[in-house]
Amino acid sequence: MANDLGGGARHRWLVLAICCTSLLVVSMDITIVNVALPAIRADLAASITGLQWTVDAYTLVLACFLMLAGATGDRVGRRRTFQVGLAVFGLGSLLCSLAPTVGWLIAARVVQGAGGTMLNPIALSIVTNVFTDPRERARAIGIWGSVVGIALGLGPVLGGVLTETVGWRAIFWVNVPVVLAAIALTARFVPDSRAAHARRPDPVGQALVVVLLGSLTTAVIEAPRLGWTSAVIVGLGAVALVALAALLWWERRRREPLLELGFFASIPFSGATVVAVCAFAAFGSFLFLSTLYLQDVRGLSALAAGLVLLPAAVTTTVCAPLSGRLVGSRGARPSLVTAGVAMTVVAVVLTQVGPATPLWVLLVAFALFGVGFGMVNPPITNTAVSGMPRAQAGVAAAVASTSRQVGSTFGVAVSGTVVAAAASVGAGLPVAWGVVVLATAVVGVLGVVATTARARASADRVAARFADEPSPAGRMTPDHVT
Repeated sequence: MANDLGGGARHRWLVLAICCTSLLVVSMDITIVNVALPAIRADLAASITGLQWTVDAYTLVLACFLMLAGATGDRVGRRRTFQVGLAVFGLGSLLCSLAPTVGWLIAARVVQGAGGTMLNPIALSIVTNVFTDPRERARAIGIWGSVVGIALGLGPVLGGVLTETVGWRAIFWVNVPVVLAAIALTARFVPDSRAAHARRPDPVGQALVVVLLGSLTTAVIEAPRLGWTSAVIVGLGAVALVALAALLWWERRRREPLLELGFFASIPFSGATVVAVCAFAAFGSFLFLSTLYLQDVRGLSALAAGLVLLPAAVTTTVCAPLSGRLVGSRGARPSLVTAGVAMTVVAVVLTQVGPATPLWVLLVAFALFGVGFGMVNPPITNTAVSGMPRAQAGVAAAVASTSRQVGSTFGVAVSGTVVAAAASVGAGLPVAWGVVVLATAVVGVLGVVATTARARASADRVAARFADEPSPAGRMTPDHVT
């Protein structure tokens, strides 16, 4: 059994620590760039659209290929895929630090994202297979979810410090030694594992996911420049709709689909997916809009902006592990409702801020937003994975991770588009924060709806259905661990 590999309990927690290291750098790179955006704009003469793509090129690649990476790890071996992902991510980070233009930076961010796709879902699948005891696994997943919150919260602060003291390129340099150490530790301590009957590739489904997310994101980001009624934008919208319809049609007919639509019959799973999209859209918008506000409207430096965002990092760091324990003892509802209420209140307040808003108001608001975001991560991961048979952990985790990246991608795309369409940054911010209010309100509502007895019964039915699937489908057989 996986539990006994490499020396028992101590070894299992070491494997968790190694996997969390990859999660730390990949998740932090979603947020660490935001505080450096004004410096990048000044150094590389980038537009608002260029800044949106600097953030979204990374998260879009993650969103498009996470499910493929999870299935690949199941097929060829999780440790090998994990190490390749670390190497590609490190190479992308190095290329980002050397980028001479914003176009090269965006291209390097794509390379980073390609490496990142092979890390988080694979690492979580490794963790769920090493921790076979349900109680111990729940604790490990709680820690895992907490690291996401910690990384995303600390990113802006570290980014501000590095940008101000060394330069924006340093935010990418720091990844390289961490990646090298993780590769070495993985080779020494992480057991290899793969599904006994891995899913077959689904190239058609994968292509449709890329077309859907890519065309939709491009349409939203480029609309202010080209015009919402331009032939290009209307065409991209039509392509996205066709790709969505084709994806649903194709995946329903696949015995081993890239996207397991049957999972969504579980109300908690569907709720966790939507919560992930909305919460991360809100968080991506929060970082993007707060950075523009603090540096463009209030004229703060990158370091000062990072320090103003520090309360959000602190409360996220504190509340993420507390939420993990709360989910383990009380279920997902308290964490999700708290998160939705806290983030909605803050978003409403931020619709009213201006150049002269007292600093203490911002500090309190950012701290409260950090409380909400710290509370939301553990229940997303726990709800997505819990109740699913172990052989489905990689697929379920990949859907949850994909939902996070989809949310972050569209959050930045939509909020940046609203700001770009306005006469000035200051004029566009209230409208953009109003959109965030809608997203955060959904989190609170689903925190109740997705945790009812009826919702739990639907999850039990889905779990029983997939547990009864025949093994040739490659779905429900226990994993083979080597």
